This record gives sequence, C-alpha cells and structure tokens, in this order.
Amino acid sequence: MRNSYAVAGYECFRGVGMKTFVRLWKLMAPHWKKMLGAAMLGFLTVASNMGLMGASALLIARAALRPPVLDLLTLIVGVRFLGISRAVFRYLERYVSHDVAFRVLSQLRVKFYRAIEPLAPARLADYRSGDLLSRIVADVETLENFYVRVLAPTLVALMILAVVFVFLAWFDLKLAFAVLGSFLAAGVGAPLVVRFLSRKTGRRVVEVRATLHANLVDSIQGMGEIAAFGQTRRRQEQVGALDRELMSLQGRMAGIAGLSGALTSLAMNLAMWSVLVLAIPLVSRGTLDWTYLAMLALTALSSFEAVTPLPLAFQYLEESFAAAQRLFEITDAQPAVQDLPGALSGPLPVHLSKSLSEPLSEPRGYNLQVDGLSFRYAQGEPWALRGLDLALPEGGRVAIVGPSGAGKSTLVNLLLRFWDYEHGSIRLGGHELKKYRQEDLRRLFGVVAQHTHLFNATVRENLLLARPESGEDEMIQAARDARIHDFIQSLPQGYDTYVGEGGFKLSGGQRQRLAIARALLKNSPILVLDEPTAGLDPVTEQEVMKAIHRLMEGRTTLVITHRLAGLEIMDGILVLKAGRVMERGRQETLLEQRGLYRKMWDLQHQIFPDDVYRPEGG
Repeated sequence: MRNSYAVAGYECFRGVGMKTFVRLWKLMAPHWKKMLGAAMLGFLTVASNMGLMGASALLIARAALRPPVLDLLTLIVGVRFLGISRAVFRYLERYVSHDVAFRVLSQLRVKFYRAIEPLAPARLADYRSGDLLSRIVADVETLENFYVRVLAPTLVALMILAVVFVFLAWFDLKLAFAVLGSFLAAGVGAPLVVRFLSRKTGRRVVEVRATLHANLVDSIQGMGEIAAFGQTRRRQEQVGALDRELMSLQGRMAGIAGLSGALTSLAMNLAMWSVLVLAIPLVSRGTLDWTYLAMLALTALSSFEAVTPLPLAFQYLEESFAAAQRLFEITDAQPAVQDLPGALSGPLPVHLSKSLSEPLSEPRGYNLQVDGLSFRYAQGEPWALRGLDLALPEGGRVAIVGPSGAGKSTLVNLLLRFWDYEHGSIRLGGHELKKYRQEDLRRLFGVVAQHTHLFNATVRENLLLARPESGEDEMIQAARDARIHDFIQSLPQGYDTYVGEGGFKLSGGQRQRLAIARALLKNSPILVLDEPTAGLDPVTEQEVMKAIHRLMEGRTTLVITHRLAGLEIMDGILVLKAGRVMERGRQETLLEQRGLYRKMWDLQHQIFPDDVYRPEGG
C-alpha cells in the first residue's frame, strides 16, 4: 500500500483527470472565500467535538477525586460551551458549504446552456435529447459532491491532523506519531482501496444512469408508437435491464462504502488503543497524570470524525470526473457556425410597418443571390445541394419544390446559418451571408417550419417568443390573420391557456396556424415558409394561404414546399431533385415543359380538385 499523498494525487489526477480537476477547481475559484469559510467551520465543528470529548473525560476523571465544585467549574462550563458550539458550527458549516455548492451548480447550468445553444442544431444532431437532459440535470447535480464531499473534507482533515498531532506531541511525541499512522491509514490507505475498487464502477454508474434517462425520455416521447407497434414489452425489458444494471452498480458502490467505513473504524480504534498502550507506561513512570489518560484516548478517537468522509471522497471524485468530462465534452465543442471577426450587424436598417396587415414600407437591402451553392452535412456523405443558383430580388417571391430529400429544407438551414456552406456563395443585400452576425441575420427572417415546436407554456408566451415587446393588439391581430384567434378565444383561459409539451393539446393544423401567427407577429422583412400548410385540411389551408398571400406583399419571400398549391402567384419556381435544379420558371412555363413539375402537378391534381388550391383572385 503506497501511503503517500503525492502518489495518491498522481494516480488520481494524472492525464485527463488532472485537467478535469483543475477545471473544476477554476469553476469554484470565484467562491474561494466562502469555501475557505466553510472549511474553517468544518474544522471548528470537529475541533469542538474533540474538545467536548476530551473535556468530558477530564471532568469525569477529576470529579472521581471529589474536589471542590469550584475546581471543576471551568471544565463544566467548557463542556456546555463545546456541546452547544459543535451544533452551531455544524449547522453553519452545512449551510455555507451547500450554499457554495448550489451557487456553483447554478452557474454551471447556465454556462452549459449557453454553451449548447450555439451548437444547435448542427453539433447536437448526434446527441439524444434524453442524454442532454441527463447531462444538464444529473451530471451537474453529481458535481455537488466535488466540493461538499471531496475538497472540503480533505482540507478539514489536514487541519485537524495538524492540531491533534501538536496536541499529542505536547504530552509525548510517540502518541502523536501513533495517531499520525492511523490517520494516514484511514485518510490515504482506505481511500486508495476504495478508489481501486470503485474507479470503473463509479464511471459506469454515470454512463448507465445517462443511458437509462435517455431511454426513458425516448420511451415517453414515443409511447404512442411503441404501443401501436406492439413493442411495449420489449421496451420494458430494455429499460428494466438498464435499471437492474444501475441497481447492481449502486449496490456494489454501497458495498464499497461499507468496506471503507469498516476500514476507517478499524484505523480509528487502533489509534485509540495505541494511545492507551503508549500512555499507560507514562502514567506508571509518573511522567503523565493519570487523569489525562482518558482525555488523550477520547481526543484521538474523536479526531477521526474528520477522516471518516475521506474513503468515500475518491468514490465521489470518480463520479465527479465522469460527470465533468461529459459536461466538458459539450462545452468544449466548437459551434459549426461562428461569426467572423468584424461581422456586419445587419445588411441595412429594417423598415417595419406599423401595422401587421400592411406591407413593409420601401424594403431595402433584402435581395438574395445564390451562386453555385453546394453543401453536404458531413465529409463522405452525398451532396444535399449541388451547384444551386437562385436570384430573389427584394420584395420578390420564389418557390422551391421537389420530392422529399431534394434539398429544399437544407437551403433554409443555410440561409439561417444553422450550417455553413462549403462551396458557392449566398449574398444578402450585396454582402456574403457569412459576414453577418448570426443573431442579427436571424432577426431579418420570419420562418414557418414544417415541424413547429411549441413550448409547454401559454398561447400568449408561445406567440410573444417572436417579439416579446409586442402589444396585446399586435398579438391579437397576428392571430386573426392566421385564422386562429377565434379558436384561442374558445379555450378555457383564452390566450393564457397552456398548450402542453410540444403543443400536444392542439391539433396539427392548430399548431401550424399558431406558428404562422408567430411569424406574422415577428414582422420580418424576409419570409421563409417551409411547408407552411403541412397538416392542414384543404379548407383551412386555403384560409391560411389567404393570410400568407397578404403577408407576402412587399416582403422578400421564399416558399419551400412539395405541395403545388397557389404557386401561380410566384415570380419563379425552382424544381429540385437530389440537390440539383432540374427546372426553373413560372408555373405556366413549367406546366408546358411537361417535366418533373408537370408530373408532380398531375399526381397531386388526380387526388385534389383544382378549386381547393386556387388562391383568392387566382
């Protein structure tokens, strides 16, 4: 057994572990004053207990001689004071240490969220939502142990060791070294044994717990599909297997904790008996007053209160390292899209109309020019876009159509700078898109996506997400234009009704109209409509399209769709297939060419009558 703090530190913190330890320490460095204060309170707590046990033993021993009560008054008052102070110091120590830990955790959660926000969606595509949830909740909570159960107990143990060594050495140096040996056995030897036994287990606990959380989230989100396809039992077995493995690992950790407690108790009792064995000859020789015998033994015994947490410190350290590395894996990731130095704050001032129903007044600088655009999501994957050219003047309307997988939505991702393109050029207002700050650029786009996410909040909060400073009248007008105001008014609490997680309390069409209302409320000069009427019945689709047609007036509009409803009002249509432009032109021209667009048109109009899709005035 290598009973050396240097060796133990090297073994524990070498390589990645050392870097992780330093980074965790830096997170807590701003709170070092409170941390030191909490450690001092912990020291005073244990010191009060040592004083209480020693003073009590001395009081009983001297009281056996039946001296005058006044001779015992100092010890009596001391016992009372130390008994009360121990409780007070313990309370303050718990309060301050947990206050520091919770403050650090709250900052870490905020830091983690700020780190993952720029990563969405490109860098987060490979992570399961349940895994991300586990990292930001369970892993962050695990780091509470780093200070409360690793740093603070170690610091307190070192201070107590120094005090008890000096105290015993004042009576006899042999007593001090005897307790020092037991201290090292309990504070270094036992932790090394625990670390050896729990190193892999502690890390595996974090991994299995994260996997279990991810599977539970997936199961809850896909519960309907699991039941519909008869996979309920299989899913239960998968979750049950993970749960049993986690319980087994936790049981193993509990067994290791029991072993560490037993080793610590052994070292503690050896220290007490060593003091007695070494002190009795001193009493026989008359060099030590016999009344001090019990005091020395109990003081040594009570000092081990500072050592008791140390064997588990390594166990918590392994879990903290595993959790921290999972968090740092996310926070260290570089966003797929980054603002260039000296990025432009915006193409030109945004001239927004005062009324949502009115077109923009003299929009400037919002023309889009795409030249030779090629993009793929990863090296070695097929090209999602290949040599795309597109000219969209300010105030113009262009539709991009094609079968699923043609690359339509990829273009939207590039315009919003969720990904950066590799080849070609996208220019907005005469400047390369990459030269604009992402945040300023996205303010210029109003997007209605195919899959709309609604937060588990009220209708009002979901609408005001687009423009929080909007007034009540503006919000209601946007809802009216999207043909959803009457439905909202019919809800139990109107605009203050909760829509449920993901808006599950609403139908698909209602969710889509709410998304359109949100885009209307944002009132941006450039519109991107990615399947804006997906999920709507033909009648509702026609009503929503009327609102969209009015919204298009005076705005640069890009419509992404595989439905060919109302595209006769477009200035131009691009037909994509496998990332390439197969055809381009106005609708009447494309129909005459009898190419891919005409095939899509014929297929859709064999199912749906023409008059359903004819826009107002069309």
